[in-house]
Amino acid sequence: MRAFDSATINDHNIPGVELMDRAGLGVARCVKRIMSISEPKLSRTIMIAGKGNNGGDVFAAARYLHEWHIEIEVRLTCHASDISGDAYYHFEKMRALHIAIREMADESDWSEINTIHSDSGCVLVDGILGTGISGSSRGTAAAAIRYINRHSLHSIVVAVDIPSGLNADTGEPGGDTVLADVTVTMGLPKRGFAEQSAIEYIGSLEIVDIGIPESLLMNHASDVEIIALSDFSGAFPKRKRLTHKGTYGHVLVIAGAAGYAGAAGMTTRACCRSGAGLVTALVPANIAPIVSSMAPEAMVHPGAETNIGSLSFNCLELWLKKITNFNAIVVGPGMTPHEATNSIVRRILSSAEAPIVMDADALNSCPSLLSLLRRRNMPSIITPHPGEMARLLDRNVNYIQQDRIGSAQAAAEKGKTIVVLKGAGTVVAQSGRTPSVNLTGNPGMATGGTGDILAGMIGGFLAQGINPHTAACAAVNLHGRAGDTAALRGSQITMTAYDLLAELPLLLREISGR
Repeated sequence: MRAFDSATINDHNIPGVELMDRAGLGVARCVKRIMSISEPKLSRTIMIAGKGNNGGDVFAAARYLHEWHIEIEVRLTCHASDISGDAYYHFEKMRALHIAIREMADESDWSEINTIHSDSGCVLVDGILGTGISGSSRGTAAAAIRYINRHSLHSIVVAVDIPSGLNADTGEPGGDTVLADVTVTMGLPKRGFAEQSAIEYIGSLEIVDIGIPESLLMNHASDVEIIALSDFSGAFPKRKRLTHKGTYGHVLVIAGAAGYAGAAGMTTRACCRSGAGLVTALVPANIAPIVSSMAPEAMVHPGAETNIGSLSFNCLELWLKKITNFNAIVVGPGMTPHEATNSIVRRILSSAEAPIVMDADALNSCPSLLSLLRRRNMPSIITPHPGEMARLLDRNVNYIQQDRIGSAQAAAEKGKTIVVLKGAGTVVAQSGRTPSVNLTGNPGMATGGTGDILAGMIGGFLAQGINPHTAACAAVNLHGRAGDTAALRGSQITMTAYDLLAELPLLLREISGR
Protein backbone atom coordinates (compact mmCIF):
# COMPACT_ATOMS: atom_id res chain seq x y z
CA MET A 1 0.00 0.00 0.00
CA ARG A 2 2.90 2.37 0.61
CA ALA A 3 4.08 1.69 -2.95
CA PHE A 4 0.56 2.16 -4.32
CA ASP A 5 0.10 5.40 -2.39
CA SER A 6 3.37 6.73 -3.78
CA ALA A 7 2.54 5.69 -7.35
CA THR A 8 -0.96 7.17 -7.11
CA ILE A 9 0.43 10.52 -5.94
CA ASN A 10 3.53 10.73 -8.14
CA ASP A 11 2.59 8.86 -11.33
CA HIS A 12 -1.16 9.49 -11.47
CA ASN A 13 -1.13 13.03 -10.06
CA ILE A 14 -3.67 12.49 -7.31
CA PRO A 15 -2.60 14.64 -4.32
CA GLY A 16 -1.99 12.95 -0.99
CA VAL A 17 -4.40 15.34 0.73
CA GLU A 18 -7.16 14.09 -1.60
CA LEU A 19 -6.43 10.43 -0.77
CA MET A 20 -6.51 11.37 2.91
CA ASP A 21 -9.82 13.16 2.45
CA ARG A 22 -11.33 10.04 0.85
CA ALA A 23 -10.00 7.93 3.70
CA GLY A 24 -11.53 10.31 6.23
CA LEU A 25 -14.88 10.18 4.46
CA GLY A 26 -14.82 6.38 4.63
CA VAL A 27 -14.11 6.45 8.36
CA ALA A 28 -16.83 9.04 8.95
CA ARG A 29 -19.41 6.99 7.05
CA CYS A 30 -18.58 3.93 9.12
CA VAL A 31 -18.92 5.87 12.39
CA LYS A 32 -22.20 7.41 11.25
CA ARG A 33 -23.61 3.99 10.35
CA ILE A 34 -22.63 2.53 13.72
CA MET A 35 -24.23 5.42 15.56
CA SER A 36 -27.45 5.10 13.55
CA ILE A 37 -27.79 1.37 14.25
CA SER A 38 -26.66 1.04 17.86
CA GLU A 39 -29.21 0.57 20.61
CA PRO A 40 -29.18 2.43 22.92
CA LYS A 41 -28.01 5.30 20.72
CA LEU A 42 -24.39 6.36 21.05
CA SER A 43 -24.35 10.10 21.58
CA ARG A 44 -20.78 11.16 20.82
CA THR A 45 -17.50 10.23 19.19
CA ILE A 46 -14.03 10.55 20.70
CA MET A 47 -11.35 10.53 18.01
CA ILE A 48 -7.77 9.84 19.05
CA ALA A 49 -5.06 10.90 16.63
CA GLY A 50 -1.30 10.61 16.38
CA LYS A 51 0.91 12.88 14.33
CA GLY A 52 1.14 10.61 11.26
CA ASN A 53 -1.13 9.89 8.32
CA ASN A 54 -3.59 7.92 10.46
CA GLY A 55 -4.05 11.09 12.46
CA GLY A 56 -4.65 12.94 9.21
CA ASP A 57 -7.41 10.47 8.32
CA VAL A 58 -8.96 11.22 11.71
CA PHE A 59 -8.85 14.98 11.11
CA ALA A 60 -10.57 14.57 7.74
CA ALA A 61 -13.19 12.26 9.27
CA ALA A 62 -13.83 14.72 12.10
CA ARG A 63 -14.67 17.43 9.61
CA TYR A 64 -17.31 15.25 7.91
CA LEU A 65 -18.83 14.15 11.21
CA HIS A 66 -19.02 17.78 12.33
CA GLU A 67 -20.82 18.68 9.09
CA TRP A 68 -23.30 15.88 9.83
CA HIS A 69 -23.97 17.41 13.28
CA ILE A 70 -22.41 14.53 15.24
CA GLU A 71 -20.85 15.51 18.56
CA ILE A 72 -17.10 14.86 18.46
CA GLU A 73 -13.95 15.55 20.41
CA VAL A 74 -10.46 15.05 18.98
CA ARG A 75 -7.66 14.06 21.34
CA LEU A 76 -4.03 14.28 20.23
CA THR A 77 -1.27 11.95 21.43
CA CYS A 78 1.18 14.69 20.43
CA HIS A 79 1.42 18.46 20.44
CA ALA A 80 -0.30 20.24 17.56
CA SER A 81 3.09 21.65 16.57
CA ASP A 82 4.33 18.08 15.90
CA ILE A 83 1.84 17.53 13.05
CA SER A 84 3.14 18.08 9.52
CA GLY A 85 2.55 17.31 5.83
CA ASP A 86 -0.84 16.21 4.55
CA ALA A 87 -2.00 15.53 8.10
CA TYR A 88 -1.35 19.15 9.04
CA TYR A 89 -3.40 20.34 6.06
CA HIS A 90 -6.43 18.44 7.35
CA PHE A 91 -5.70 19.43 10.94
CA GLU A 92 -5.92 23.09 9.99
CA LYS A 93 -9.17 22.54 8.06
CA MET A 94 -10.60 20.77 11.10
CA ARG A 95 -9.41 23.42 13.54
CA ALA A 96 -11.04 26.15 11.42
CA LEU A 97 -14.43 24.56 12.23
CA HIS A 98 -13.80 25.04 15.99
CA ILE A 99 -14.09 21.31 16.68
CA ALA A 100 -13.10 20.46 20.25
CA ILE A 101 -9.39 19.51 20.29
CA ARG A 102 -7.52 18.32 23.35
CA GLU A 103 -3.73 17.88 23.47
CA MET A 104 -2.77 14.84 25.58
CA ALA A 105 0.90 14.51 24.73
CA ASP A 106 2.04 13.07 28.07
CA GLU A 107 1.44 9.52 29.30
CA SER A 108 -0.12 10.85 32.51
CA ASP A 109 -2.84 12.57 30.48
CA TRP A 110 -4.33 9.16 29.66
CA SER A 111 -4.98 8.17 33.25
CA GLU A 112 -8.38 6.67 34.06
CA ILE A 113 -9.05 9.49 36.54
CA ASN A 114 -12.14 11.51 35.60
CA THR A 115 -12.59 9.69 32.28
CA ILE A 116 -13.84 6.19 32.99
CA HIS A 117 -17.51 7.18 33.25
CA SER A 118 -17.72 10.20 30.96
CA ASP A 119 -16.13 8.39 28.01
CA SER A 120 -18.30 5.28 28.13
CA GLY A 121 -21.13 4.73 25.66
CA CYS A 122 -19.48 6.40 22.67
CA VAL A 123 -17.59 5.57 19.49
CA LEU A 124 -13.84 5.58 20.07
CA VAL A 125 -11.83 6.14 16.89
CA ASP A 126 -8.23 4.93 16.91
CA GLY A 127 -5.89 6.87 14.64
CA ILE A 128 -2.80 6.63 16.82
CA LEU A 129 -0.34 4.44 14.90
CA GLY A 130 -0.32 3.19 11.31
CA THR A 131 1.31 0.54 9.14
CA GLY A 132 4.79 1.95 9.63
CA ILE A 133 5.17 0.76 13.23
CA SER A 134 8.12 -1.50 14.03
CA GLY A 135 8.46 -3.17 17.41
CA SER A 136 6.23 -2.43 20.37
CA SER A 137 4.12 0.66 20.91
CA ARG A 138 5.71 3.00 23.41
CA GLY A 139 5.20 6.09 25.52
CA THR A 140 2.12 8.21 25.00
CA ALA A 141 0.92 6.03 22.11
CA ALA A 142 0.94 2.94 24.35
CA ALA A 143 -0.86 4.86 27.10
CA ALA A 144 -3.56 5.97 24.65
CA ILE A 145 -3.96 2.39 23.41
CA ARG A 146 -4.44 1.19 26.98
CA TYR A 147 -7.04 3.92 27.48
CA ILE A 148 -9.00 2.72 24.45
CA ASN A 149 -8.91 -0.89 25.59
CA ARG A 150 -10.07 0.06 29.09
CA HIS A 151 -13.15 1.70 27.62
CA SER A 152 -13.88 -0.87 24.92
CA LEU A 153 -16.41 -2.83 27.00
CA HIS A 154 -18.91 0.04 26.99
CA SER A 155 -17.96 1.70 23.69
CA ILE A 156 -17.54 0.78 20.02
CA VAL A 157 -13.90 0.96 18.89
CA VAL A 158 -13.18 1.86 15.25
CA ALA A 159 -9.57 1.55 14.10
CA VAL A 160 -8.33 3.67 11.18
CA ASP A 161 -6.51 1.54 8.57
CA ILE A 162 -5.07 -0.84 11.19
CA PRO A 163 -5.47 -1.29 14.96
CA SER A 164 -2.66 0.71 16.57
CA GLY A 165 0.16 -1.60 17.63
CA LEU A 166 -0.57 -4.37 15.11
CA ASN A 167 2.12 -5.32 12.59
CA ALA A 168 0.58 -4.93 9.13
CA ASP A 169 2.81 -7.56 7.51
CA THR A 170 2.81 -10.32 10.11
CA GLY A 171 -0.45 -9.71 11.96
CA GLU A 172 1.40 -9.91 15.27
CA PRO A 173 0.60 -7.45 18.08
CA GLY A 174 3.52 -5.29 19.17
CA GLY A 175 3.04 -4.81 22.91
CA ASP A 176 -0.06 -2.74 23.67
CA THR A 177 -2.45 -3.13 20.71
CA VAL A 178 -5.94 -1.75 20.16
CA LEU A 179 -8.78 -4.28 20.36
CA ALA A 180 -11.04 -2.91 17.63
CA ASP A 181 -14.66 -3.77 16.96
CA VAL A 182 -14.30 -2.50 13.40
CA THR A 183 -11.22 -1.73 11.32
CA VAL A 184 -11.68 0.65 8.40
CA THR A 185 -8.73 -0.06 6.12
CA MET A 186 -7.70 2.00 3.11
CA GLY A 187 -7.32 0.78 -0.46
CA LEU A 188 -6.42 -2.85 0.12
CA PRO A 189 -6.37 -5.11 3.18
CA LYS A 190 -2.97 -5.62 4.75
CA ARG A 191 -1.34 -9.05 4.51
CA GLY A 192 -1.21 -9.51 8.28
CA PHE A 193 -5.00 -9.30 8.52
CA ALA A 194 -5.31 -12.86 7.20
CA GLU A 195 -3.32 -14.31 10.10
CA GLN A 196 -5.07 -15.86 13.10
CA SER A 197 -2.99 -13.69 15.44
CA ALA A 198 -4.63 -10.55 13.99
CA ILE A 199 -8.28 -11.58 14.12
CA GLU A 200 -8.69 -10.80 17.82
CA TYR A 201 -7.61 -7.19 17.19
CA ILE A 202 -9.19 -6.32 13.83
CA GLY A 203 -12.82 -7.04 14.64
CA SER A 204 -14.89 -6.69 11.47
CA LEU A 205 -13.18 -5.27 8.42
CA GLU A 206 -14.45 -2.46 6.21
CA ILE A 207 -12.46 -1.61 3.07
CA VAL A 208 -12.53 1.95 1.73
CA ASP A 209 -11.83 2.71 -1.92
CA ILE A 210 -9.60 5.79 -1.83
CA GLY A 211 -9.02 5.90 -5.58
CA ILE A 212 -5.96 3.72 -6.15
CA PRO A 213 -5.93 3.37 -9.98
CA GLU A 214 -7.21 0.05 -11.31
CA SER A 215 -4.07 -0.35 -13.41
CA LEU A 216 -2.01 -0.63 -10.23
CA LEU A 217 -4.37 -3.06 -8.52
CA MET A 218 -4.54 -5.37 -11.55
CA ASN A 219 -0.81 -5.98 -11.33
CA HIS A 220 -0.96 -6.91 -7.66
CA ALA A 221 -0.65 -10.58 -6.76
CA SER A 222 -1.06 -12.13 -3.30
CA ASP A 223 -1.16 -15.58 -1.76
CA VAL A 224 -4.42 -14.76 0.03
CA GLU A 225 -7.38 -12.43 -0.48
CA ILE A 226 -9.83 -10.76 1.89
CA ILE A 227 -13.51 -10.91 0.93
CA ALA A 228 -14.88 -7.43 0.20
CA LEU A 229 -18.33 -6.14 -0.78
CA SER A 230 -16.96 -5.21 -4.20
CA ASP A 231 -16.30 -8.92 -4.88
CA PHE A 232 -20.01 -9.65 -5.20
CA SER A 233 -21.81 -6.30 -5.43
CA GLY A 234 -22.72 -7.01 -9.07
CA ALA A 235 -24.07 -10.48 -8.34
CA PHE A 236 -27.52 -9.22 -7.34
CA PRO A 237 -28.83 -7.13 -10.27
CA LYS A 238 -32.08 -5.21 -10.15
CA ARG A 239 -34.95 -7.59 -10.78
CA LYS A 240 -36.96 -7.16 -13.96
CA ARG A 241 -40.72 -6.80 -13.78
CA LEU A 242 -41.45 -9.52 -16.34
CA THR A 243 -40.31 -12.35 -14.09
CA HIS A 244 -41.91 -14.93 -11.82
CA LYS A 245 -40.91 -17.22 -8.95
CA GLY A 246 -39.37 -19.74 -11.33
CA THR A 247 -36.97 -17.09 -12.57
CA TYR A 248 -35.13 -17.06 -9.25
CA GLY A 249 -34.54 -20.76 -8.86
CA HIS A 250 -35.78 -23.70 -6.84
CA VAL A 251 -33.86 -25.06 -3.84
CA LEU A 252 -34.26 -28.52 -2.34
CA VAL A 253 -33.35 -28.77 1.34
CA ILE A 254 -32.77 -32.29 2.71
CA ALA A 255 -32.40 -31.94 6.45
CA GLY A 256 -33.55 -32.65 9.98
CA ALA A 257 -34.22 -35.50 12.39
CA ALA A 258 -36.12 -36.02 15.62
CA GLY A 259 -34.89 -33.32 18.02
CA TYR A 260 -33.32 -31.29 15.20
CA ALA A 261 -36.32 -29.63 13.59
CA GLY A 262 -34.75 -26.21 14.18
CA ALA A 263 -31.77 -26.96 11.93
CA ALA A 264 -34.03 -27.94 9.05
CA GLY A 265 -36.37 -25.00 9.65
CA MET A 266 -33.64 -22.38 9.85
CA THR A 267 -31.89 -23.66 6.72
CA THR A 268 -35.18 -23.65 4.82
CA ARG A 269 -36.09 -20.19 6.09
CA ALA A 270 -32.64 -18.85 5.13
CA CYS A 271 -33.09 -20.15 1.56
CA CYS A 272 -36.37 -18.22 1.36
CA ARG A 273 -34.82 -15.05 2.81
CA SER A 274 -31.88 -15.19 0.41
CA GLY A 275 -33.97 -14.63 -2.68
CA ALA A 276 -34.74 -18.11 -4.03
CA GLY A 277 -38.04 -18.16 -5.89
CA LEU A 278 -39.10 -21.57 -4.59
CA VAL A 279 -37.92 -23.69 -1.67
CA THR A 280 -38.83 -27.33 -1.07
CA ALA A 281 -37.82 -29.17 2.10
CA LEU A 282 -37.67 -32.94 2.53
CA VAL A 283 -37.66 -33.73 6.27
CA PRO A 284 -38.65 -36.67 8.50
CA ALA A 285 -42.41 -36.92 8.94
CA ASN A 286 -42.21 -36.39 12.71
CA ILE A 287 -40.80 -32.85 12.34
CA ALA A 288 -42.56 -31.72 9.17
CA PRO A 289 -45.23 -29.68 11.01
CA ILE A 290 -42.55 -27.82 12.97
CA VAL A 291 -40.51 -27.03 9.87
CA SER A 292 -43.67 -25.84 8.08
CA SER A 293 -44.39 -23.42 10.91
CA MET A 294 -40.82 -22.07 10.83
CA ALA A 295 -40.84 -21.53 7.05
CA PRO A 296 -44.44 -21.20 5.87
CA GLU A 297 -43.28 -19.94 2.45
CA ALA A 298 -41.62 -23.29 1.70
CA MET A 299 -43.14 -26.55 0.48
CA VAL A 300 -42.37 -29.02 3.28
CA HIS A 301 -42.70 -32.73 2.50
CA PRO A 302 -42.66 -35.51 5.13
CA GLY A 303 -40.25 -38.36 4.43
CA ALA A 304 -40.01 -41.93 5.66
CA GLU A 305 -37.97 -42.31 8.85
CA THR A 306 -35.41 -44.57 10.46
CA ASN A 307 -35.88 -45.98 13.93
CA ILE A 308 -34.17 -42.88 15.41
CA GLY A 309 -36.38 -40.39 13.58
CA SER A 310 -33.93 -39.43 10.83
CA LEU A 311 -34.62 -39.66 7.11
CA SER A 312 -34.70 -43.17 5.73
CA PHE A 313 -33.01 -43.99 2.44
CA ASN A 314 -36.43 -45.17 1.19
CA CYS A 315 -37.64 -41.58 1.11
CA LEU A 316 -35.39 -40.86 -1.90
CA GLU A 317 -37.18 -43.21 -4.30
CA LEU A 318 -39.73 -40.60 -5.39
CA TRP A 319 -37.38 -37.62 -5.12
CA LEU A 320 -34.69 -38.97 -7.41
CA LYS A 321 -37.21 -38.74 -10.25
CA LYS A 322 -37.71 -35.05 -9.46
CA ILE A 323 -34.11 -34.12 -8.73
CA THR A 324 -33.60 -32.43 -12.11
CA ASN A 325 -36.28 -29.87 -11.16
CA PHE A 326 -33.99 -28.14 -8.68
CA ASN A 327 -31.39 -25.45 -9.28
CA ALA A 328 -29.57 -26.04 -5.98
CA ILE A 329 -29.61 -28.64 -3.21
CA VAL A 330 -28.71 -28.18 0.46
CA VAL A 331 -28.17 -31.41 2.35
CA GLY A 332 -27.09 -32.21 5.90
CA PRO A 333 -28.31 -29.78 8.59
CA GLY A 334 -29.65 -31.71 11.58
CA MET A 335 -29.79 -35.08 9.77
CA THR A 336 -27.76 -36.96 12.43
CA PRO A 337 -24.85 -39.27 11.54
CA HIS A 338 -26.64 -42.50 10.56
CA GLU A 339 -25.97 -45.14 7.91
CA ALA A 340 -29.13 -43.97 6.12
CA THR A 341 -27.73 -40.43 6.05
CA ASN A 342 -24.53 -41.78 4.49
CA SER A 343 -26.55 -43.60 1.82
CA ILE A 344 -28.65 -40.50 1.08
CA VAL A 345 -25.58 -38.32 0.70
CA ARG A 346 -23.88 -40.80 -1.63
CA ARG A 347 -26.95 -41.17 -3.80
CA ILE A 348 -27.56 -37.44 -4.05
CA LEU A 349 -23.92 -36.86 -5.04
CA SER A 350 -24.12 -39.47 -7.79
CA SER A 351 -27.54 -38.44 -9.12
CA ALA A 352 -27.93 -34.67 -8.78
CA GLU A 353 -27.01 -32.41 -11.68
CA ALA A 354 -27.35 -29.20 -9.67
CA PRO A 355 -24.90 -27.38 -7.38
CA ILE A 356 -24.91 -28.93 -3.90
CA VAL A 357 -24.22 -27.41 -0.48
CA MET A 358 -23.12 -30.02 2.06
CA ASP A 359 -23.27 -29.11 5.73
CA ALA A 360 -23.18 -30.72 9.18
CA ASP A 361 -24.15 -34.41 9.09
CA ALA A 362 -23.68 -34.67 5.34
CA LEU A 363 -20.01 -34.18 6.24
CA ASN A 364 -20.01 -36.33 9.37
CA SER A 365 -21.71 -39.41 7.91
CA CYS A 366 -19.63 -39.88 4.78
CA PRO A 367 -15.97 -40.76 5.51
CA SER A 368 -14.97 -40.80 1.81
CA LEU A 369 -16.72 -37.53 1.01
CA LEU A 370 -13.79 -35.73 -0.66
CA SER A 371 -13.26 -38.66 -3.03
CA LEU A 372 -16.95 -38.68 -3.94
CA LEU A 373 -16.95 -34.94 -4.54
CA ARG A 374 -13.96 -35.25 -6.84
CA ARG A 375 -16.02 -37.43 -9.22
CA ARG A 376 -18.83 -34.90 -9.59
CA ASN A 377 -19.15 -32.79 -12.72
CA MET A 378 -21.29 -30.13 -11.01
CA PRO A 379 -20.15 -27.57 -8.40
CA SER A 380 -20.15 -28.57 -4.75
CA ILE A 381 -19.69 -26.47 -1.62
CA ILE A 382 -18.86 -27.97 1.77
CA THR A 383 -19.17 -25.96 4.99
CA PRO A 384 -17.17 -27.71 7.73
CA HIS A 385 -16.29 -26.32 11.14
CA PRO A 386 -12.74 -27.14 12.33
CA GLY A 387 -13.75 -30.47 13.89
CA GLU A 388 -15.43 -31.62 10.69
CA MET A 389 -12.47 -30.46 8.64
CA ALA A 390 -10.14 -32.43 10.90
CA ARG A 391 -12.14 -35.60 10.18
CA LEU A 392 -12.20 -34.93 6.43
CA LEU A 393 -8.40 -34.51 6.30
CA ASP A 394 -7.64 -37.12 8.98
CA ARG A 395 -5.92 -34.50 11.14
CA ASN A 396 -6.54 -33.09 14.61
CA VAL A 397 -8.31 -29.81 15.31
CA ASN A 398 -5.14 -28.06 16.49
CA TYR A 399 -3.50 -28.78 13.15
CA ILE A 400 -6.47 -27.29 11.30
CA GLN A 401 -6.59 -24.17 13.46
CA GLN A 402 -2.87 -23.55 13.16
CA ASP A 403 -3.13 -23.50 9.36
CA ARG A 404 -6.73 -22.73 8.47
CA ILE A 405 -5.92 -21.36 5.03
CA GLY A 406 -3.67 -24.28 4.11
CA SER A 407 -6.15 -26.84 5.44
CA ALA A 408 -9.07 -25.35 3.51
CA GLN A 409 -7.02 -25.21 0.33
CA ALA A 410 -5.85 -28.82 0.80
CA ALA A 411 -9.45 -30.04 1.13
CA ALA A 412 -10.50 -27.97 -1.88
CA GLU A 413 -7.76 -29.50 -4.01
CA LYS A 414 -8.40 -33.03 -2.77
CA GLY A 415 -12.15 -32.85 -3.40
CA LYS A 416 -12.12 -30.45 -6.38
CA THR A 417 -14.74 -28.55 -4.42
CA ILE A 418 -15.36 -25.19 -2.78
CA VAL A 419 -14.59 -25.26 0.94
CA VAL A 420 -16.06 -22.86 3.48
CA LEU A 421 -14.05 -23.47 6.67
CA LYS A 422 -16.16 -21.81 9.34
CA GLY A 423 -14.89 -19.99 12.42
CA ALA A 424 -13.27 -16.66 13.27
CA GLY A 425 -11.81 -15.66 9.92
CA THR A 426 -13.88 -18.03 7.77
CA VAL A 427 -11.84 -19.29 4.80
CA VAL A 428 -13.29 -19.84 1.32
CA ALA A 429 -11.06 -22.03 -0.85
CA GLN A 430 -11.44 -23.49 -4.32
CA SER A 431 -9.13 -25.66 -6.37
CA GLY A 432 -6.96 -23.49 -8.60
CA ARG A 433 -7.93 -20.19 -6.93
CA THR A 434 -6.31 -17.94 -4.34
CA PRO A 435 -7.97 -18.65 -0.96
CA SER A 436 -10.07 -15.91 0.62
CA VAL A 437 -10.55 -14.96 4.26
CA ASN A 438 -13.67 -13.28 5.61
CA LEU A 439 -13.34 -10.69 8.36
CA THR A 440 -16.93 -9.84 9.23
CA GLY A 441 -18.82 -11.30 12.17
CA ASN A 442 -18.31 -11.45 15.93
CA PRO A 443 -18.32 -13.89 18.89
CA GLY A 444 -22.06 -13.43 19.38
CA MET A 445 -22.48 -15.70 16.34
CA ALA A 446 -21.03 -18.62 18.30
CA THR A 447 -24.49 -19.98 18.95
CA GLY A 448 -26.58 -22.87 17.66
CA GLY A 449 -28.17 -22.44 14.25
CA THR A 450 -25.89 -19.82 12.68
CA GLY A 451 -24.26 -22.49 10.52
CA ASP A 452 -27.70 -23.65 9.33
CA ILE A 453 -28.48 -20.06 8.32
CA LEU A 454 -25.23 -19.88 6.35
CA ALA A 455 -25.92 -23.12 4.48
CA GLY A 456 -29.37 -21.85 3.54
CA MET A 457 -28.01 -18.52 2.35
CA ILE A 458 -25.50 -20.24 0.07
CA GLY A 459 -28.25 -22.47 -1.31
CA GLY A 460 -30.55 -19.51 -1.93
CA PHE A 461 -27.82 -17.63 -3.79
CA LEU A 462 -26.88 -20.68 -5.87
CA ALA A 463 -30.50 -21.21 -6.95
CA GLN A 464 -30.52 -17.73 -8.49
CA GLY A 465 -27.66 -18.67 -10.77
CA ILE A 466 -24.91 -16.85 -8.91
CA ASN A 467 -21.43 -18.26 -9.56
CA PRO A 468 -20.74 -20.85 -6.81
CA HIS A 469 -17.54 -19.24 -5.53
CA THR A 470 -19.19 -15.82 -5.54
CA ALA A 471 -22.26 -17.28 -3.79
CA ALA A 472 -20.07 -18.75 -1.05
CA CYS A 473 -18.11 -15.52 -0.53
CA ALA A 474 -21.25 -13.36 -0.58
CA ALA A 475 -23.07 -15.59 1.90
CA VAL A 476 -20.11 -15.74 4.29
CA ASN A 477 -19.56 -11.98 4.21
CA LEU A 478 -23.22 -10.98 4.50
CA HIS A 479 -23.76 -13.61 7.22
CA GLY A 480 -21.02 -11.93 9.26
CA ARG A 481 -22.35 -8.44 8.53
CA ALA A 482 -25.79 -9.54 9.68
CA GLY A 483 -24.23 -10.71 12.93
CA ASP A 484 -22.39 -7.42 13.36
CA THR A 485 -25.56 -5.40 12.80
CA ALA A 486 -27.55 -7.62 15.17
CA ALA A 487 -24.89 -7.11 17.86
CA LEU A 488 -25.11 -3.33 17.49
CA ARG A 489 -28.88 -3.45 17.86
CA GLY A 490 -28.74 -5.71 20.91
CA SER A 491 -25.76 -7.57 22.32
CA GLN A 492 -23.45 -10.40 21.37
CA ILE A 493 -24.47 -12.33 24.47
CA THR A 494 -28.17 -12.50 23.60
CA MET A 495 -27.82 -13.04 19.85
CA THR A 496 -29.64 -15.96 18.25
CA ALA A 497 -29.44 -17.35 14.73
CA TYR A 498 -32.78 -15.85 13.73
CA ASP A 499 -31.40 -12.39 14.52
CA LEU A 500 -29.18 -12.75 11.44
CA LEU A 501 -32.13 -13.34 9.14
CA ALA A 502 -33.82 -10.22 10.47
CA GLU A 503 -30.87 -8.10 9.28
CA LEU A 504 -30.47 -9.71 5.87
CA PRO A 505 -33.07 -7.64 3.93
CA LEU A 506 -31.39 -4.28 4.58
CA LEU A 507 -27.93 -5.70 3.91
CA LEU A 508 -29.03 -7.10 0.56
CA ARG A 509 -30.64 -3.77 -0.24
CA GLU A 510 -27.34 -2.01 0.36
CA ILE A 511 -25.62 -4.03 -2.36
CA SER A 512 -28.49 -4.60 -4.80
CA GLY A 513 -30.72 -1.54 -4.45
CA ARG A 514 -34.35 -1.38 -3.43
